[in-house]
Amino acid sequence: MASKYDGLARIIIQNVGGKSNVISLSHCVTRLRFKLKEESKANTEVLKNTDGIVTVIQSGGQYQVVIGNHVPDVYAVVNEIGKFGTENEAPADGPKVKMSPGAAFIDMISGVFAPTLGVLAATGMIKGLLALFAYFNIISADGGTYQLLYSVADGFFHYLPIFLGFTAAKKFNVNQFTGMALGAALLYMDDVLALASADPVSTIFAGSSFATNVYTTFFGIPVLLPASGYASSVIPIILAVFVASKVEAFWKKIVPDVVKVFLVPMLTLSICTPLTFLVVGPIASFLNSLLGVITSAAFDFSPLVAGLFLGGFWQVLVIFGLHWSVVPIMLANFTNFGYDFVLQPMFAASFAQTAVVFAIFLKTKDQKTKSLCIPAVISGIFGVTEPAIYGITLPKKKPFVISCIAAAIGGGIIATAGVKAYMSGGMGVFGFTSFINNETKDISSMIWIFISVAVAMVIAFIITMATYKEEAPKTKVKEAGKLQSAGQGTILSPLKGEVKELSELTDRAFSSGVLGNGVAILPAEGKLISPVDGEIVSFFSTGHAIGLKSDFGAEMLIHIGMDTVKLEGRYFTKKAEQGDKVTKGQLLLEFDLEAIQGAGYSVLTPVVITNQEDYTDIVYETGKNVEYGEELITLL
Repeated sequence: MASKYDGLARIIIQNVGGKSNVISLSHCVTRLRFKLKEESKANTEVLKNTDGIVTVIQSGGQYQVVIGNHVPDVYAVVNEIGKFGTENEAPADGPKVKMSPGAAFIDMISGVFAPTLGVLAATGMIKGLLALFAYFNIISADGGTYQLLYSVADGFFHYLPIFLGFTAAKKFNVNQFTGMALGAALLYMDDVLALASADPVSTIFAGSSFATNVYTTFFGIPVLLPASGYASSVIPIILAVFVASKVEAFWKKIVPDVVKVFLVPMLTLSICTPLTFLVVGPIASFLNSLLGVITSAAFDFSPLVAGLFLGGFWQVLVIFGLHWSVVPIMLANFTNFGYDFVLQPMFAASFAQTAVVFAIFLKTKDQKTKSLCIPAVISGIFGVTEPAIYGITLPKKKPFVISCIAAAIGGGIIATAGVKAYMSGGMGVFGFTSFINNETKDISSMIWIFISVAVAMVIAFIITMATYKEEAPKTKVKEAGKLQSAGQGTILSPLKGEVKELSELTDRAFSSGVLGNGVAILPAEGKLISPVDGEIVSFFSTGHAIGLKSDFGAEMLIHIGMDTVKLEGRYFTKKAEQGDKVTKGQLLLEFDLEAIQGAGYSVLTPVVITNQEDYTDIVYETGKNVEYGEELITLL
């Protein structure tokens, strides 16, 4: 059954360089995250100007196509058409992308944590609601209803190493059940040794944040367990699976195929399990504790400065995907202290952004801007601010800065008040219950969160209402003061054939005019000539699509047939290259018309003006036959 996102999905696949250019695909709350072999093959401007795409970001070694709230639906269709495999999964022998250490770290963190965040937030919300209901005596904390729901609310976080073992195994291309087995081993030792023994044999670094207990030995070597245990921990399992990826790769090379399915996991676990408890686990636990000590010291030094900085720059971090670097610190704090204070100054940011957009909605008289504001406000209330950022505030610049200032003030209040989150809850309005202490039923942190959010929203709203001015329409003026048509001129026919309406095309993006206004041509011959004097600004390696910019400023896209990207260059012979200067009538491409049609593809070819907003009118005539070089489109 066809999806309403079929057209959008095909445009995305085509303009990231085609299926063959994609190494892997995943998604988060609002964006598709591609890893591409060559990002230079992607047609970023076409994607940015496509209806249904908010913007495109290249950051952290990923090519991110920002979609919005319905990204899971678009992801499913893109994946179904492209057959890219399961989320975050890349072939073990696939091409590697060289990334800087910082980009590699962000990519690793996002790959491991992103699949868990939805459920982690959901279970945190359940825990927060239970605390709220218990606080107001709606249900009893000793009753069966509370305990049953609390089992999943707390259980997911308690057994987080097992879930992270699974996602880390996918990221590092390890047998996923091997990763889960290592996570289970960490928790099993917690349960069997730490809980079964009244006292440890000895304790190293007793009385400090680095306290480590010894309960038993392995061939005489002490087995070290952190005083807080491995439950809910993050760093130990990630490092353990990373080490396992190297060990497993070694055994895969030498173990015969006939016994590989069980012998490789056995040998990998036999080595990595003791290695995890004797070396990897203690080192990871030390790093875990060190993160907590450093972040505590930073906030102790000046909580106001820390809060202002994190609150003010949080949205900038999100834009570039750098917010992932803070997630492990938050989870480490939950493990070490039972609460987190580091990430919380960012909480007011989404509300400040939403207040700015609501103010713009009230002030603007532009109907297009109003139509963008309504869904952006609704999304922002629930913590998803990409539609607001990319669609409204960032392009206008000043509103985005106002939202950051208001968010910084909210963050400063949160940090100065010592606000603590006791669970990883939902975003936006769903996040308030995360600040209830489930054990003591203390709601003071939640009250401060309400105060900080209110202050940030009021400041953002008032400043925007006072300063927002509608931008005057931009026009290009000649010295004489008359309106200048940007790039007025004539487009000649690049093909010989019959001129038809764009609406006859099967691709929604072309037929609806989203990619530009123009015509479709049913070619009679398999030759394409240049319709203008200008430059080839994009020429897909497959030869099926070409972007041109004329010397008078017109930008156009010519796409031979529909879905012909799937032919992967078969039946297309390029006669020019991207970056070439071209003249009217110059042969740019030859294609086998009969072979393309024989393969089951339509050859109806759109010729569209992609910078149509620069013109007052685009004039053409359909229902006629044209020869090469005949006048096709007039731009006014």
